[in-house]
Amino acid sequence: MGYLLRFFSKNSLFLFFLFLQIAAIILIFTRNSMQQSWLAAQATAFNAWVSGYIDEGTSYLKLKQINEELVAQNKQLMEQVYGKGDSEIPAFRKVHDTIGGGQIYTFVDGDIVSNSINRKNNYFTINRGKRDGVYPKMGVIAPNGIAGIVVNTTDQYALVQSVLSVNKIRINAALKKSGYFGTLTWQGDDSRIMHLADIPKYVPVKVGDTVVTDGKSAIFPQGKMIGTIAGYEVDSKTGFWDISVELSQKMGQLSKIYVVKNLKKAEVQKIQDTLSAQIKKDD
Repeated sequence: MGYLLRFFSKNSLFLFFLFLQIAAIILIFTRNSMQQSWLAAQATAFNAWVSGYIDEGTSYLKLKQINEELVAQNKQLMEQVYGKGDSEIPAFRKVHDTIGGGQIYTFVDGDIVSNSINRKNNYFTINRGKRDGVYPKMGVIAPNGIAGIVVNTTDQYALVQSVLSVNKIRINAALKKSGYFGTLTWQGDDSRIMHLADIPKYVPVKVGDTVVTDGKSAIFPQGKMIGTIAGYEVDSKTGFWDISVELSQKMGQLSKIYVVKNLKKAEVQKIQDTLSAQIKKDD
């Protein structure tokens, strides 16, 4: 108590001055509409600033939930394109190809464990394996495009050959507008670009045209987005178009994938295996 009395006694003039200043400020803001408006504007701005940070924090905490919802929505969209499913996650879901050809596909979602894009032949690992029904030679697609083909599996994981592999993967692809199809490969120079060959030069093409899977490989469903034409020129060796295709799926950003199984693949392969014998017979 004595300390407080000595403090007020020593600083009485300063405290009286401070009291007068506070009183003057209160009178200014309570008696003048201009100052009241300014104060209200500052209070509103401060509240907005605080609310913005609160909203950002809330949104960050909900990222996991939002991601799960997006995955579920993406699976629903895939089912709308290729048919209806009736299995439980993570088991393969049976879907019918509604585009044509009567093929039946199943697919299961998974996550990327590791990935590479800077090698001559690239691979990525997913958290799905034999216990989930994943085996070699199954196609792997991502939300925005194709991703690769399974080459090896364990019970819980699978190794996938990325589409970014020189001379390792050849994909049947088609121009969505005209329907002409060719072979899509990677030349090892740019992780964003693959090259579409075997398209006759009389076929009209232009930058921005869409390139999709043509469904003839029994690995990828027909009509799956691959990318768009980024450039084209005539290959002097073949006389066909050499078309640069910018991938719609950024391979360096892979996170969620879907493994595709064609239930008719064995039957298709069986009849295709008779081709060489038929050609020999014809000759």
